[in-house]
Amino acid sequence: MRIKKIKDCGVKLMQGNEACAAGALAAECRFMAGYPITPATEIPEYLSSKMFEEGGIFMQMEDELASINAVIGASWGGARAMTATSGPGFTLMLEGLGYAAVTETPLVVVNVMRGGPATGQPTCSSQDAVMQARYGGHGDYEIIALTPSSVQEAFDFTVRAFNLADKYRVPVFVLSDETVGHTREKLVIPETVEIFDDKFEGVCREYFKPDENGVPPRLHFFEGHGVLVDGQLHDERGIRAGTDPKVCAAAINRYCRKILDNIDDITSVDEYFLEDAETVVVAYGSVSRSVLSAVRRANSEGMKVGMLKLNTVWPVPEKEIRRACAGAKRVIVPEMNVGEYVREVQRIAGWDKVEGFSSIGGVFPTPGSIYEKLAEVK
Repeated sequence: MRIKKIKDCGVKLMQGNEACAAGALAAECRFMAGYPITPATEIPEYLSSKMFEEGGIFMQMEDELASINAVIGASWGGARAMTATSGPGFTLMLEGLGYAAVTETPLVVVNVMRGGPATGQPTCSSQDAVMQARYGGHGDYEIIALTPSSVQEAFDFTVRAFNLADKYRVPVFVLSDETVGHTREKLVIPETVEIFDDKFEGVCREYFKPDENGVPPRLHFFEGHGVLVDGQLHDERGIRAGTDPKVCAAAINRYCRKILDNIDDITSVDEYFLEDAETVVVAYGSVSRSVLSAVRRANSEGMKVGMLKLNTVWPVPEKEIRRACAGAKRVIVPEMNVGEYVREVQRIAGWDKVEGFSSIGGVFPTPGSIYEKLAEVK
């Protein structure tokens, strides 16, 4: 890690999408390709002017397919690169994201989630892309997905997303949503941020040979390596090996293990009132704001209610979920979808005591609605 000073630091009043874009610049993102789409448009709007001041490049592409492929190319060209989208735009990117996974291309995709399917609800908040982010692309590989709940986290998590992408050579998703993206509140931009910087020295001949953490060297074009970047499964030199079961199995296992074996480094959670909690609420993203308010009220009235806030939904922080829910009689997972991540919590904490609490159709779960759920007699 190296320390980078930020010129425009201090206390700001910013929208979540703007904070995300500011975080990208602070993290030395120097290429952004995207196509305008509600409710993510403020991110390319912000970067369309600010990126040039930092010596970077902004490109408005003809669609989301072109956007993700431009980002992949820019990443291999040596730039920290990102795109931002929502709903159907993210769906269009999935084939390119699979290519990024198999070529181990570090990049960041911000998905400001909205209601679906299809055009769905362009101006309404949702968390309906949680499973899509993890399982939308075909094939077996692991990704990293961070879930900010505030303007501050939109900035902080975006910085962290770029560092994780470079450290593990993997696509990293910032799963924001319309509520976070369009909330305007205080943001403290720090004087410095940490930047992951592990450039390969010399000339590499085995471009995909992993280190002790299962991660290949950090290489780019124009450095004399002669890297072959191909979408077919390949050996450690990058040579196609799609018909070799042994080589292909080893590659697929490594795409998964480099993330799963480093869960403790990647995942992050916040814990509230978990000691002696009889009811535990597991939440992520903007919904966790309402949950924390409801949990505080419940505790003030004598209920034993705790909250586990997931800052990382992929990979799954299994150890933290298991520990938080172990002594609880009841576990509730509120989400703005029909119940996606609740399945992961049920798998870990037990199907008999974990229940979902869904808000769909553009309805944001209020602190009052969550409190009423907590107060139900079981």
